[in-house]
Amino acid sequence: MLKEGGIYPAVIEGYASGGEGVARIEGMAVFVRGALRGERADVFIEHIGHSAAWGRVERLRLPSPARVEPDCPYFGRCGGCQLRHMAYAEELEAKRRRVEDALRRIGGADLPVSVIHGAEHTLRYRNKVQFPVAQGAVGYYQGGTHRVVDIADCLLQPGADTLYRAAFKGWMERFRVPAYDERTGKGLVRHLFLRTNAAGEALCCVVANGKKLPHEGELVEALRAAAPGLAGVVLSVNTQKTNVILGRELRVLWGRDWLEEELCGHVFRLSVPSFFQVNREQTQVLYRRVLDFAGLTGKETVVELYCGIGTISLTLAERAGQVIGVEVVPQAVADARENARRGGLEDKARFECGDAAVLASRLEQEGARPDVVVVDPPRKGLAPGVAETVARMAPARVVYVSCDPATLARDVKRLAALGYAPVRAEAVDLFPRTAHVETVCRLDRTP
Repeated sequence: MLKEGGIYPAVIEGYASGGEGVARIEGMAVFVRGALRGERADVFIEHIGHSAAWGRVERLRLPSPARVEPDCPYFGRCGGCQLRHMAYAEELEAKRRRVEDALRRIGGADLPVSVIHGAEHTLRYRNKVQFPVAQGAVGYYQGGTHRVVDIADCLLQPGADTLYRAAFKGWMERFRVPAYDERTGKGLVRHLFLRTNAAGEALCCVVANGKKLPHEGELVEALRAAAPGLAGVVLSVNTQKTNVILGRELRVLWGRDWLEEELCGHVFRLSVPSFFQVNREQTQVLYRRVLDFAGLTGKETVVELYCGIGTISLTLAERAGQVIGVEVVPQAVADARENARRGGLEDKARFECGDAAVLASRLEQEGARPDVVVVDPPRKGLAPGVAETVARMAPARVVYVSCDPATLARDVKRLAALGYAPVRAEAVDLFPRTAHVETVCRLDRTP
């Protein structure tokens, strides 16, 4: 019988959703941190749950040929990356299998994931970074905890972000600015938010438990001196005792509160709360797959639910007759409308603000009969009622863009029961060296 603190020989059979190796020991599934498929290892059991256990490699007896030396000194402490010990080819195959397995086990769909589109660049690809702040530390959370690891440089972020982070931390130390303590609700600075674009510009947002920062002028000076290209410094007021990062009140301390980014031939305006994929190069790959899956000829009406600032909607509008985007965040809708106007697509793309389920139902009541529905929901998947409303609108095709294979598979099963059969699925690696993966799945209405 498996015991906590015990060491057991094991063969690693595959991967869990978080990138851990999976072994079966004494009849129980064990998730093994740092293990690769095919390896033989002695596993130390750290915790035993009701149906599974968790452990780590105590001794590696037969390493995988896919094992590599991690290139980051923080790997294993920082929770940002999970796969830096794995060759990239192995990472891609693990992610492809994860999507395929989820569709089969959870979605009941015997649908091969025919390809995963890997990234040409696996370093310095993130255009948005959110550093949690603790006393004496500006970095990332340790895996599975809210302890902040002080990280001088991260291989996923642009080099300019490293300089801005150092300047910001120096400002905190110089003026003894207190960090927020989420246990007590006391202290001031909660997060440092950085957004960059392909032109080398940056937007810096400080999230604070208060309406004002001490020595705001000195902070602006320090950030402007850190690196060229700073476009603006913004204060986000978040006085709530919550894990939500950004507050609702924003105040510009210097410069402007937006950036512009080019994507698939369109220029988008991004404010601090705007959703925008963190990997620009791979996002263009993803959107090309969405466009291909949608099968547009130039006459179709398309509805996109969870449209954000309109990045997918405006890409689709080039080949559709009309696109209607639906998004719950007012600022994102305002950005989407402005992006459509600036791109000369305001006659072909309109954007509505509200809950996806409510607005989809309203569109149905108004007689909207889209040829294609595209959904790009958050990690939790489609909200209750959305799948049913989509089915009542009776589009010929549904294109589902997902950042979580499990919720994708759950929703594929729901849509299948409503008359939509999954026919194609491809994965796109937007987040190299982490366990996350994006998927595009097409479902066709059955006769």
